[in-house]
Amino acid sequence: MQSPFANMPPVVKNLLIINIIFFIATYALGRLVNLDQLLAVYYPNSPLFRPWQVITYMFMHGGFSHIFFNMFALVMFGPMLEYTLGSKKFFNYYFITGIGGFVLYMVVQAMQVYAIAGAVTIPHPELESSYFMFGGGQEQAQALYILYHIPMLGASGAVFGILVGFGMLFPNMEMLIMFIPIPVKAKYVVIGYVAIELFSGVGRFAGDNVAHFAHLGGALFGFLLIKIWKIRRPNNFY
Repeated sequence: MQSPFANMPPVVKNLLIINIIFFIATYALGRLVNLDQLLAVYYPNSPLFRPWQVITYMFMHGGFSHIFFNMFALVMFGPMLEYTLGSKKFFNYYFITGIGGFVLYMVVQAMQVYAIAGAVTIPHPELESSYFMFGGGQEQAQALYILYHIPMLGASGAVFGILVGFGMLFPNMEMLIMFIPIPVKAKYVVIGYVAIELFSGVGRFAGDNVAHFAHLGGALFGFLLIKIWKIRRPNNFY
């Protein structure tokens, strides 16, 4: 029986395997170590921030549906992008777009901290009492505490980079999308996803804990990399 990984290019295959290992380890080792706190990424001024989290956050996920949809997108769109870019460049592309997701998300978070405290950093670890020094109230202090203590995690920034790269290099490839009865070209699918993320991120709807600006950061860096690297559309696609 042929392995399900047999036809996968090496970087996509190894990214899939590593993500699954991290997901299993998060639950298997949960009583011994809090991997979310150690490997998900926090606001850089948070007492919980560690430099390696800028990379490791891409391998952490908040639940089965989170990792399933990210890995599904990786397996669906990643191979063609890896074959087109080459494995080395695809490897760099994946991690640069993932870091791009971190950068944009943290810029937005810094703006939120600044809006509350008048500065992008405040003393810690006594965040709540520190904020009262700025004349803030309990609600603002709690908001700051959350910004400093709730991490970001997931491969979505890099995955959105892959989606944008796929849409740019294979714009007219038709795709079947759930709940849409007709095939849709890849370029319209990508534009639609980006528009939804932008609307959701700007709207900041109650109860929405999705890092929309991380998705947009990955998409933006993916777009810029394809342009900067001058990657051309394969000749056998129109």
